[in-house]
Amino acid sequence: MPLPFLTADRAFDAAAENAGDVALPFDDHDQWRRPYRPGPWRVGAAALLLLLASFILLAAMIIAFAGAVSGAGVTLVLGLVVVACALRLLRMGTWVSRHGVRRVGFFKTVTVPWGRTAAVRTVQQPVRWLGLPRTVQGEALLLVQRNGERLSPLLTDHSADFLARHEAFDRAADTVEAWGAEYRLG
Repeated sequence: MPLPFLTADRAFDAAAENAGDVALPFDDHDQWRRPYRPGPWRVGAAALLLLLASFILLAAMIIAFAGAVSGAGVTLVLGLVVVACALRLLRMGTWVSRHGVRRVGFFKTVTVPWGRTAAVRTVQQPVRWLGLPRTVQGEALLLVQRNGERLSPLLTDHSADFLARHEAFDRAADTVEAWGAEYRLG
């Protein structure tokens, strides 16, 4: 089974080795892609949720064999909700294509076409640590729209994808900036 989220760094590395410093290594620029791998914190949290879901689904099966069908149904639905939450957690992040940039959150997804983008730049500012209310000084990739409106940061170096992976943050930020430069002006 192909796992497209694992190909982001490999395609970037292969293109950089073959053609110098290529920022857009993918052939199909119409397809939405995350230009980085999910970080270990995000993958670990999703793995723990899937482990919890497996216990919940096992409990649903035991309850069903015991004869309490309504209780098994409720437990099955709870297990499926936990699986959906784990999958959504893995899907979160910044995605790019020829059409624009998409910031996928847990509850909300925002897509901004490149034509409405004024700038994509990395700045030093207080950022949230692992998405929690606590803020620390760090780097963030910001997208400024032509009407002056700013979205929440596309990437931060203290998020679940880049905590303790500063080189990966720099590479992902450079890649998103390159996609913006390519299609905002093109």
